[in-house]
Amino acid sequence: MDTKKILEIIAAIAKKIKAEKDFLTQLDNEIGDGDHGINLSRGFKSVEEKLPTFADKDIGAILKGVGTQLVSTVGGASGPLYGTAFMKAGNVCKGKTSLTAEEFAAALEAAVNGIKMRGKAVEGEKTMLDALCPAYKALKDGIDGGKNLVDALADGVDAAAAGVEYTKTIIATKGRASYLKERSLGHQDPGATSSLYMLQTALEVLREA
Repeated sequence: MDTKKILEIIAAIAKKIKAEKDFLTQLDNEIGDGDHGINLSRGFKSVEEKLPTFADKDIGAILKGVGTQLVSTVGGASGPLYGTAFMKAGNVCKGKTSLTAEEFAAALEAAVNGIKMRGKAVEGEKTMLDALCPAYKALKDGIDGGKNLVDALADGVDAAAAGVEYTKTIIATKGRASYLKERSLGHQDPGATSSLYMLQTALEVLREA
């Protein structure tokens, strides 16, 4: 995966988030502030506008640039969380113009750990980590088992989708949704859903290659 492919993935994510903005906002209306889709779409619109300035950068600089843009333009909790994820991924990709499957997994691991640190959260609290943690584990297991990046990422996407479904069955203990306590049961987490969309989009772009 080279810099051109990374830029394609980021641009495709921006379009996907825009397309799903209303659904993400509807999910957040049920258990949050009702702004997840609106905020995230605005952030990725600004990222999309900045992409031409990233064209001559290495992968680490691109990811850090995306993260910085998200932190500065996305309100609520998702801006700092996704911004941190992209910046931490950028740190481990510093100077690289292409990524192996193992390096992609390392970048995702850094992103997940960044979210855990910034959000002071762990898997099982009805957050984006309930999609991202199982996705990383399935991706890593696939790569360690000899699968190529596309096939391993497909496993990761399946695990993330199962994680989104899992969020319907647990009580939120982080963020605004935690105020609802038992009333948060039955609702899927908007952050886990947007994380799934990002992973799905990355897979679609890689499959096109």
